Amino acid sequence: MNNKTLPIFDSHAHYDSEQFDPDREQLLGEVLPRKGVVGILNMGSDMPGCETTIALARQFPYVYGAVGVHPECARELPGDWLERVETWLQEEKIVAVGEIGLDYHWLDACPKERQQEVFAAQLELAARLGYPAVIHDREAHADTLGLLRRYRPRGVVHCFSGSAETARETVALGLYIGLGGVVTFKNARHAVDVARTVPLERLLVETDAPYMAPVPFRGQRNDSSLIRYVIEKIAEIRCEDPQTVANAAIENTKTLFHLP
Repeated sequence: MNNKTLPIFDSHAHYDSEQFDPDREQLLGEVLPRKGVVGILNMGSDMPGCETTIALARQFPYVYGAVGVHPECARELPGDWLERVETWLQEEKIVAVGEIGLDYHWLDACPKERQQEVFAAQLELAARLGYPAVIHDREAHADTLGLLRRYRPRGVVHCFSGSAETARETVALGLYIGLGGVVTFKNARHAVDVARTVPLERLLVETDAPYMAPVPFRGQRNDSSLIRYVIEKIAEIRCEDPQTVANAAIENTKTLFHLP
């Protein structure tokens, strides 16, 4: 595959991460556009990350942002945290509430009850203001689905880790499925099943950069140019042309986030 001819829209990345401190300007300013990256949706996950996300969206024409509080960051927040998220949503290129959700793998970071409280508050905010939500669900499928049924947001469950059946339930709620580097991993049975069965019009592709780099770069720092390996793998699983998958993913991203 020639990545110069394959347009890439990374629907989920974290370029505010300190792992990009050494070369962030060069990477976003020169390297990624040269490699076919036409769009990036950067995720704010905590208060400082949201502010950096806004700055990146202002600086780079093809970068958009989401603002929100990740479940691992939800234990201690300033009293006006939700008002600050609402204010940040007024920024022109901030297009979603995210990354928000539940993560029961790291309960020492934040207990379940607090995670659910912060998640629910942000789902209510997204619904009230008409923004899509970018949802993190790790080892919390039942509770996540319960809150999604309650609030009925538009949005995407990113880095989808559930079964094909859970994916069908998620799509039935009107949500999109985000797939990334995991689909290339050797033992990624669930991700492969989901990639095979999810309707193409409900699929987004992502990196979660700097995390979750695809094979053959697993364990290294991820960036948006490597998403072509995800597209290639999904196309192989679905017996479709990579260009078809790439184009569908871009159109789905633009539709969900109301992008030009």
